[in-house]
Amino acid sequence: MTGITILDGGTGRELKRMGAPFRQPEWSALALIEAPSYVTQVHARYAESGADVITTNSYSLVPFHLGAERYARDGAALAALAGTLARDVADHAAHPVRVAGSLPPVCGSYRADLFDAAAARPLVEVLVTALRPSVDLWLGETLSAIEEARLLREVIGRDGKPLWLSFTLSDDGTYHDVPRLRSGQTVEAAITAALELEAAAVLFNCSQPEVMGAAVTVARKVIGEAHRDVEVGVYANAFPPMRKDATANEVLVDIRADLDPPGYLRFAKAWVAHGATIIGGCCGIGPEHIAALRATL
Repeated sequence: MTGITILDGGTGRELKRMGAPFRQPEWSALALIEAPSYVTQVHARYAESGADVITTNSYSLVPFHLGAERYARDGAALAALAGTLARDVADHAAHPVRVAGSLPPVCGSYRADLFDAAAARPLVEVLVTALRPSVDLWLGETLSAIEEARLLREVIGRDGKPLWLSFTLSDDGTYHDVPRLRSGQTVEAAITAALELEAAAVLFNCSQPEVMGAAVTVARKVIGEAHRDVEVGVYANAFPPMRKDATANEVLVDIRADLDPPGYLRFAKAWVAHGATIIGGCCGIGPEHIAALRATL
């Protein structure tokens, strides 16, 4: 298999595993605040494992984790630091590595019902402004609703940096007919919107690996019918399905025993067979998984 771009894996759990400062509510942001050298080490481990793209540690830079007051005071500086840490590792890597600027769902991961465009806009603006000098591309990730993707494009504008839009899928068995986002919107509608927003890649992340293949198939169909040159990617999580009203990173849940590197690799091969050309990992997927992906894909 050739032509596969390898992403990095999860950051928060890797920081915890390394012994970095880590607790709720700050989650992975705490290492930026108290011990940023750990963040550098995580990026370096993924680059050394073969990742072509490393992602800024900005996912937890939202009021949900920092609190509104600290976000207003320190959010921009922390996001800028997240960008420069990743940029430095990429610039010194032994092979070409790009930096993806992580833009999270600022109103709450998995919670399309909490999205408020007016409230979200200034929060996203802080992240985009702070990260822009350091990143090669934008990664809007764990998007539960199409409206979140539209806001990202509006805030980013057309700045010459590719926009990758990554949607999180319903994986609790709620929907059985066709692949859907956690909002209930269809993957077909999400990919159609992503094409309208001129996304350079569409991905699916932070969902069970079992639901990814069908979504990739739908994405490839929509992209093919539109005659567009857009890549498709997957980076699944390694924890069991969350309850319907849960917010991602609300609690630290156990990792599935079957998703060790060989187990995850089996899913990754299937995603490639469905048409994915970008493969990485989300929560619970570490450098050893990325090394296995690199060695095989």
